Amino acid sequence: MHSDSDINAPKDPTQQGLTPEEELEINEELLTEQAQDDRDAEAWAAVTLDTEKLDKRQRRITAKILLPFTQEQVWQVLTDYECLADFIPNLATSQLLEHPQGGIRLEQVGVQNALFLKFSARVVLDMTEDFLKAIHFEMVEGDFKAFSGDWLLEPTSEGTQLTYSLFIWPKRTMPIIAIEKRLRFDLPRNLIAVKRRLETSNP
Repeated sequence: MHSDSDINAPKDPTQQGLTPEEELEINEELLTEQAQDDRDAEAWAAVTLDTEKLDKRQRRITAKILLPFTQEQVWQVLTDYECLADFIPNLATSQLLEHPQGGIRLEQVGVQNALFLKFSARVVLDMTEDFLKAIHFEMVEGDFKAFSGDWLLEPTSEGTQLTYSLFIWPKRTMPIIAIEKRLRFDLPRNLIAVKRRLETSNP
């Protein structure tokens, strides 16, 4: 396992190949999108973010936010699976599929801008629910080598701490630096979107 500060990792061309111009383009895209979300700057500041470099092209990114809502309220928003695309940024579709063993299977398509390109990524996820506590998801089909993670709900005296943890292993055609930068922006943004959904659903 490597930390964000590890500078001795092997130089993989698909991992390290961004030019200064490409790096600037990605940063400008993210800054533009964040500027559009600055109506809730306090919420952005409330999100904590951590990145683990597990291997040259594998990452675990974790974001946390404290929400002034009950676990039941947060759970209701997160498990309304087919409505997630209504408020999660860059999520084009979210559709329940038939599961061969009777579980919860969800197909999602996301649309992103990264590295001069607009691209879409599709995943089919099997969901495992631990009522009011956690939702685990794991890709069974899709555009990554691996894609899995958790939503964790922890009660506090002020409401619910919501944690969104994502493990991703992109295919070699996807530049890992661009994907990592994108996700380090999108995970906090998704948590803020959940917060806003809660605010509109529970005025």
